[in-house]
Amino acid sequence: MLTIPFNTRMTVIALNAQELWVHSPVEPTISIREAVSKLGSVRFIIAPNKLHSLGVEHWKEHFPSAEVWVSPGFCSRHPQLPADHVIGAEVPEEWKSELDTLLFRGSTFLDEVVFFHRLSRTLVLTDLIQRHEASREPWFWRAVKRSVGVLGHSGGTARDLRCTFRDRSAARESAESVLRWDFDRVVIAHGMCIEQDAHRVVEDAFGWALS
Repeated sequence: MLTIPFNTRMTVIALNAQELWVHSPVEPTISIREAVSKLGSVRFIIAPNKLHSLGVEHWKEHFPSAEVWVSPGFCSRHPQLPADHVIGAEVPEEWKSELDTLLFRGSTFLDEVVFFHRLSRTLVLTDLIQRHEASREPWFWRAVKRSVGVLGHSGGTARDLRCTFRDRSAARESAESVLRWDFDRVVIAHGMCIEQDAHRVVEDAFGWALS
């Protein structure tokens, strides 16, 4: 992103009847498509915010019957990309019965939709919390990512991204809503997932919004 190296994680959830929900799709290489196909049939392709557009078009090409659901600002930023539905108050029953959905509000820039998979008690985040692995970063980018607050176990919401949250009341309400979910694990798009003490880690990371 803007010449900055960003490893990106795609998340796949198997819904009832082995229908797959693919979040923040990366480029669908042959090996990735084969691995996903072994899990079930792709039913939903999710673009959780307007920045995560990388694999949407190619996943739709390979799985034309899948529905593309996008964040509120996605279509205005990417009018050329396929989008069947905008994620809003109503979502399909096929995932509503298993996933809670929340638009994290307050930013003039980021329109991230957050998800909670109830069965596995897993929170799924995209850019709101980042924890880039120091061991995988060249020294220069390690220093940059440390300075903006997204490096390693001390990572969280990037400092420049926090500045876009002009409506702090909306941000606080969104953070409080996320923390009301009973999650004990967090899968994130950039960096190390949170496998232990997840609720406290997220509460600490959202301290800027809660204060």
